[in-house]
Amino acid sequence: MQVNVKQIDPTTWAINEDGVRFFLLAGKEKALLIDSGMQTEDAKGIAETLTELPVELLNTHADPDHIRSNGQFGAVYMHPSETVNYYHAQRQCGDIVPVWDKDVLDLGDRKLEIIHMPGHTPGSIAVLDVKNRRLFGGDPVQDGMIFMFGIQREMRAYRHSLKRLEGYMDRFDEIYPSHGTCPISPNMIGKLYDASGDVLEGKVPGEEGERFGQKIMVYDVGIARFLCDRK
Repeated sequence: MQVNVKQIDPTTWAINEDGVRFFLLAGKEKALLIDSGMQTEDAKGIAETLTELPVELLNTHADPDHIRSNGQFGAVYMHPSETVNYYHAQRQCGDIVPVWDKDVLDLGDRKLEIIHMPGHTPGSIAVLDVKNRRLFGGDPVQDGMIFMFGIQREMRAYRHSLKRLEGYMDRFDEIYPSHGTCPISPNMIGKLYDASGDVLEGKVPGEEGERFGQKIMVYDVGIARFLCDRK
């Protein structure tokens, strides 16, 4: 497994694994890792090669491809709706510092606003880098595979979140997702909203598939693929 670090600007980095990326954002007083990878066991060490500032961790959600290096941190910022997934399904430990919708984390002259995005998971969040006009969106807005199968995921909630996110589009110019092409245009939000509606209405043919031993349906909507429960 190779890790590739790409510098976005002097205080922002994308850390890429195979199919997964996470991000390091530095302010004047501290730095924040947004997620900690799927296979990387030393995300904190990687971050500390890029900045001398103290590094904290925030998870966009608690799926296993976002939390591998969490044990390196005493506490992690996370929406409390992820605690069932984090502590029970993923069997993690450690403290969660709750972040709620519209909370602001200040890294020192760099404010990050939390946007709650339920649907992919109950506590999925996006992070708005206010001054730099970037959205670090986690999994919901991307052009790859969007997981929507399993008890915790709900397409209708996902669509409500997309519609609400459209109200923020005048505040960011690019979206930096955890999977797929990076960055992508904010126009993807509306496209995914329409496409997910087509899936719900049965307008998109699906193919049977399997993921993690679970039988699923795969809906290729052209701009992305939705992986959903079999009906």
